Amino acid sequence: MGFELSFLSLTIIVLALLASAFRILREYERGVVFQLGRFWRVKGPGLILVIPGLQQMVRVDLRTIVLDVPTQDVISRDNVSVKVNAVVYFRVLDAQKAIIQVEDYHIATSQLAQTTLRAVLGKHELDEMLAERERLNVDIQQVLDAQTDAWGIKVANVEIKHVDLDESMVRAIAKQAEAERERRAKVIHAEGELQASEKLMQAAEMLGRQPGAMQLRYMQTLSNIAGDKSSTIVFPLPVELLQGIAEVKK
Repeated sequence: MGFELSFLSLTIIVLALLASAFRILREYERGVVFQLGRFWRVKGPGLILVIPGLQQMVRVDLRTIVLDVPTQDVISRDNVSVKVNAVVYFRVLDAQKAIIQVEDYHIATSQLAQTTLRAVLGKHELDEMLAERERLNVDIQQVLDAQTDAWGIKVANVEIKHVDLDESMVRAIAKQAEAERERRAKVIHAEGELQASEKLMQAAEMLGRQPGAMQLRYMQTLSNIAGDKSSTIVFPLPVELLQGIAEVKK
């Protein structure tokens, strides 16, 4: 009786070990297998065999991971304090490196993304952060990708989500924008005055060369004034016109 119980227990243990030896990896998973503590090979996907007690396996997900970078306090090159957060898209290309070269590649990538975000944005002015976000995304992505390459990780994309300013800075930017609009309006008005004065000078030179044209201009002016409701009209009389009248009388 005791022998039968022992045999039954041994059979159950063997079956349990055999059941635990078979692993199923999905299409997007790989298994990094260690044999007696040393790296052996990367297996998967599908059904694989891991010898219990002799081999250990670590699962690695090869799908793209969306990493939310927490809000970071950044001081721009022109000494403006802003709060910036971002999102990083990365995936594991080499499962062996991701497990062996770094303790936890997910945490390591998150910490590296935070420091890189502060370092890259700190080299730029506030106007660049607000207006050239796409270029900054590429800069951060390239720096991250170069540093995570040793971990077998590919950083595919980085997107800056928000750049938050203090209320005082928002008011200052609004005042600056208003001053810039006023400056442009004054410049446009001055350019219009300059162009008008140039045209008037050209017209004056043309009328000066043609006395008859000057008299026609005066007659047109009189016609325009006559249409007004004024009771008294005062207008300059050109000397050339008086000389013409004097010559007619002679």
